Amino acid sequence: MYYRKHLFSTLSQIIDLMEFTKYACLLVTALLLFSCKTTEKPPQDEPTTPQVTIVGEPIQIDLEPVRKFDIYTNVDSIINGMTLDEKIGQLFIVPAYGRFSNSRSPDVLRLKRLISEYHIGGLIFFQGDVFGQAVLHNELQQVAEFPLWITQDMEFGAAMRVSGTTRFTPAMGIAATGKPENAYIKGKITAREAKALGVHQVFAPVLDVNNNPENPVINVRSFSADPGIVSEYAIRFMKGMQNEGVMATGKHFPGHGDTDTDSHLALPTIGHEYDRLAALELVPFRNAIDAGLHSVMSAHIHFPNISSGVGLPGTLDPSIVQGILIDSLRFEGLIVTDGLEMQGITHHYSPGEAVIMSILAGVDLMLISPDEMTAIRELKHAIESGRISEERIDHSVRKILNLKQESGLFKDRFVNIDDLSRLINTPEYQAEANRIARESVTVLKDSGNILPITSVRTNQILVVSVSDSDGHSSADVLAREIRRYHPNVRHHELNNRTTDDEITRMLQDANRADLIIIGSFIMVRSHHPIQMPQRQLRVLKQLASLNKPSALLAFGNPYVVRDLPETHLHLLAWSSAANQVQQTVPALFGAAPINGRFPGEVPGMYAIGDGLSKVQSAIRFDVPESAGMITDSLLHIDMIMQKAIDDSVFPGGVVGVMRKGTLVWQRGYGYHDYNKTRAVQHTDIYDLASVTKIMATTTAIMKLANDGKLSIDDPVSAYISEYDTDDKRDITIRHFLLHTSGLPAFRIYVDVMRTRAELLDAVRNEPLINRPGEHYIYSDLGYILLAEIIEKVSGKRIDQYVRDELYGPLGMRATWFNPEQAPGNIANRIPPTEIDIVYARGLVHRKVHDERAYYMDGIAGHAGLFSSVQDMARYAFMLMNGGSYTGRQFLSPEIIDYFTRHQSPINQRALGFDRKSEGFSTAGQLTGPRTFGHTGFTGTSFWVDPDAEIAIILLTNRTFPNRNYGSNISRVRAAVADAVMNSITE
Repeated sequence: MYYRKHLFSTLSQIIDLMEFTKYACLLVTALLLFSCKTTEKPPQDEPTTPQVTIVGEPIQIDLEPVRKFDIYTNVDSIINGMTLDEKIGQLFIVPAYGRFSNSRSPDVLRLKRLISEYHIGGLIFFQGDVFGQAVLHNELQQVAEFPLWITQDMEFGAAMRVSGTTRFTPAMGIAATGKPENAYIKGKITAREAKALGVHQVFAPVLDVNNNPENPVINVRSFSADPGIVSEYAIRFMKGMQNEGVMATGKHFPGHGDTDTDSHLALPTIGHEYDRLAALELVPFRNAIDAGLHSVMSAHIHFPNISSGVGLPGTLDPSIVQGILIDSLRFEGLIVTDGLEMQGITHHYSPGEAVIMSILAGVDLMLISPDEMTAIRELKHAIESGRISEERIDHSVRKILNLKQESGLFKDRFVNIDDLSRLINTPEYQAEANRIARESVTVLKDSGNILPITSVRTNQILVVSVSDSDGHSSADVLAREIRRYHPNVRHHELNNRTTDDEITRMLQDANRADLIIIGSFIMVRSHHPIQMPQRQLRVLKQLASLNKPSALLAFGNPYVVRDLPETHLHLLAWSSAANQVQQTVPALFGAAPINGRFPGEVPGMYAIGDGLSKVQSAIRFDVPESAGMITDSLLHIDMIMQKAIDDSVFPGGVVGVMRKGTLVWQRGYGYHDYNKTRAVQHTDIYDLASVTKIMATTTAIMKLANDGKLSIDDPVSAYISEYDTDDKRDITIRHFLLHTSGLPAFRIYVDVMRTRAELLDAVRNEPLINRPGEHYIYSDLGYILLAEIIEKVSGKRIDQYVRDELYGPLGMRATWFNPEQAPGNIANRIPPTEIDIVYARGLVHRKVHDERAYYMDGIAGHAGLFSSVQDMARYAFMLMNGGSYTGRQFLSPEIIDYFTRHQSPINQRALGFDRKSEGFSTAGQLTGPRTFGHTGFTGTSFWVDPDAEIAIILLTNRTFPNRNYGSNISRVRAAVADAVMNSITE
């Protein structure tokens, strides 16, 4: 009996919606059910008949909707064929969540009922994911007679609601960049992802002027406290979106910026006269409408000095919607309510009355009624009673159906799910979002000259992540990102769950720290205050009162700077999203330029336009697309390296690529040795062999020459007495650098000499094989003597000199001679280079491979240096940045240019540096003619193309297990270089 009663109840509802021709099919199906017969499912290409199934499950009826509009050619014809119920339903937008749900879940069934029985016109999707939303979208479109109009909030990009899409900086951060084109790009990319998801209307941009720092709901959602800035950036966002065929919506009319009440919780009141509104709040709306804005969202705010009614929210007020928006501003587009479930409405009006009054005020689309079925019933009664005319309903329905037709929904309403992985969150989209996030960073104060932070000036950092909840997901992100740039970081969270014992430990760490960084994750969100909680604030005041440099990073609400005015650094970052945190941290360490300007105001502290500028002075860690390269193309390196490993060219290695100041590729391949028990990590350290000649010896000579302590045209005899002979007296430092001194390439020596003193004496007295300057013979011997000259001039052995003057200040913590003696146990990251049976050294591991350097205590001018990709990238950055790193000038631009350009009259070499040769080159075929660098016998190479602003680093141990291996290393170097250059797009 239950099934019969349920069935006939459902059938009666369906019969009301169907033409007579369907009755027979439905009744036949029911009769078959009662007789326990089964019916075959019709073929896919035949008309679908109602299916009623009972297999231990509740009854489910699937009906293919009748497409009344299929036979019509225009919207008026469609409207003429619609029932009043169908027209009313088109005015409602109901909420849905874009997460996976079973088709028979209560929420999905409810949505299907609203669509099929109440003819709901569209959806607003809340939180979800890409595929979950797309699948549900298609499922619901399938049951809709009229195609659904899909809307979504995407103020921060599609990721505001849909995980897996591209997240952008909030509006105020966009304006902080000072580049209106960023607003256009944000609108364009957001629209493309919206369109891919089947979203037709985006509820953005915010046109409110945020001129009240106490505003609990607008804040960084607004572009600025200046109506001109709001207009400029909002219009660019709007055009970016609408040019892609997605409707933009300006909100919240006539302005939600100057209120300290959240309309989600209560009805705000703004007492301004019309003249004030016209001069400030209405300016962005007027300008956007004139520029072609297609839709406007109303605000639930009472304007007593404008309204003709008492206590009327703007959404329900004809004085606001009809009088100002439609009549005064001549807006003819789609008008949509803000959410009707907000307490600024529900505390004062029933669901039906709110809808009725909204329509009477001039609104077209009803967003998120708290009770759609009741509202629809009451609206129908209002029409039937004459309170609202059907013509008024037709006016709004015509707008809605025209939009659906213009969007092509009557022809194709479905999302192509197969295209989503190709169209959403592409590397290029994410790179643009990352760039904008970096450009949004705004420093309002740096009274302690904290920036850029370096490990030389700041040994210990304490990071305190403060939030007004039980914790924030980005707190650990902040600590992790800071640790990428600094070795000594302690991190504490300060939130509602932090205990007194934890606070005590935090204060103890603060006393040991050289810098205190406070990351504020006080967010702007509905139903929450925006002030710093008092308990957290008391602890932060204690930290700020210590005699320590301190920095406040505002991830979200920028107005928290008022709570901690005493901190030395005020930095605004606009959002607490992990991506924004990741793109903000580099600025602290000079790894990104800072040019943001505050678009808001903090009375008594900061005005519109305030902000400091800092240049990029250190490497940043980022993705290839951030530097105009393509990840897909760089992946060819993986194949090149794997083939070399398979061919036993080397057991493993690391490739690094730095472009435009950004380390975009640092990846380990293979293993430390052929036992394949320890995989190579991108941080591993390799014996550089002859790359020592440029990174240590040549650079030290450059530094001494730059400082006026020697000249490269000084005779070597001025420093080494053995050269004060007739055949050697004319040899200069320049000759050693160019390998034209007349010395032989090398001598074994170590077959009979095993001490540093013996080896140095032999090199000093080595006879020439050519007259100086006449022939090029690549020689280690001259570089052994150059290290001795560096020691004589500086008073320090070469390893100590480069450590003190270069590597230490550059933050090159993995670059050492004799790495076993270095701090931090870095020698554990070094692969072996050979099993030496010639000189009985056995496994050469963590010690220099070159025999002469080995017996010179591991320290020589021609070999002995160990380093990592990250450190070599820092060195390359310094060279390409005119000799400067983190604000310290190591070398002059002139000396770098002089040493790296072509200098030899008899070959292609520069001073110390090799240069790309004609024909085959280990620098590849695609690098430019000014490319300079060096290679190392152990299988290393370092090339810099200054014109392409790129450095290509290859570290391997190709000499393992013996030097007869790896004969094809030159081809591998060239192939890697060409793969890198092929990846450049701009």
